[in-house]
Amino acid sequence: MNPFKKIVFSISLVMLSGVILSPVKVQSQVVNEATKKRVSIGIGLFTDIWMNVPDGMKTRTINQGVQVNGMYNMPFGKSNLSFAIGIGISVHNLYWNYRFQGDSASFQFVKIDNLGYKRSKLTLPYLEIPLEFRLKTKSKFALGVGFKVGYMVYSHAKWVGDDYLFTTNNTLKVSFKDIQNIEKFAYGPTLRVGYKWFHVNAYYSLSSVFQKDSGVDMYPISIGFLLMPF
Repeated sequence: MNPFKKIVFSISLVMLSGVILSPVKVQSQVVNEATKKRVSIGIGLFTDIWMNVPDGMKTRTINQGVQVNGMYNMPFGKSNLSFAIGIGISVHNLYWNYRFQGDSASFQFVKIDNLGYKRSKLTLPYLEIPLEFRLKTKSKFALGVGFKVGYMVYSHAKWVGDDYLFTTNNTLKVSFKDIQNIEKFAYGPTLRVGYKWFHVNAYYSLSSVFQKDSGVDMYPISIGFLLMPF
């Protein structure tokens, strides 16, 4: 199991054990009912709109990603306002008309010319710490304004298309893992608006994906939805 899958599996177990466990009577109960009501779980999908795209580079209209988070809510007295902090994972994808070449220590991407391809993408998974100020009314309307910081845990690029490495007639499927010339940290403000368990959310990255020496200053704006049944 690769490192990213291990992290996803571990966080999923923590979230599930804290929230979705059936109310079984045990001799020692670590988390009481009042505490569990303060925990919220969010699972959703989003698309990235890539900004500062260089001339000649084209990105797909839909760059789908996935997000999962668990947060602990701390109410301000008896008001409808609260502050929440938690942990989560988001996976961003960049589908483009470029391909990766070189090795993980020397990130280079070149425009795809005279090659047929089915998929060329860069995948960026982040382990995140989200913070959020929340408003939830009695009518179940919810508003959240926050900020999150992410650490990239397992970047990789993937190519499915013509065999440009060995120049055969076969389809080449190749991945380049742990690309070093990408910024490890990502951060930016978040916004969430919802009703009951369905929410629309957005994230604006203040950090560039690529390091300065790459000559590319691209960053995503993410828009999607979040299901919060707990």
